[in-house]
Amino acid sequence: MITADQLLAHAIGDYIIQSDWMATEKTKKSLAAVVHVITYTLPFLLVTQSWAALAVICGTHFVIDRWRLARHFIWFKNLMMSPHHLGRSSQYPSWKECQKFGSPPDRPDWLAGWLAIFVDNIMHVSINGAAIMWLS
Repeated sequence: MITADQLLAHAIGDYIIQSDWMATEKTKKSLAAVVHVITYTLPFLLVTQSWAALAVICGTHFVIDRWRLARHFIWFKNLMMSPHHLGRSSQYPSWKECQKFGSPPDRPDWLAGWLAIFVDNIMHVSINGAAIMWLS
């Protein structure tokens, strides 16, 4: 179950506390990702004191952000639902063509970027909610 306090902790950690340096460097340098993850996790201390839940929140946030996993999820989902994969004639673009946001290169950057942000947030909030519910 996802709660309002968990959503607020996520928003504070991912948007209010995160600096421009963290946001731009966390996908390039592990140090920036670690600093972001530590500051991201701090608001969750008001939601849970379970070290197991906090470790899952912290660890998964690092992996998702450091390697921009949302774009991988978007590309794989689109590949699996493409006409080519479903036995029709169209070929889905390769990862190399889609790696910026996970969407096909003909998708406008603004649309592909927002989709990636939504998917990223849903991944974090879902994992955080599960960790808090089952490990607290």
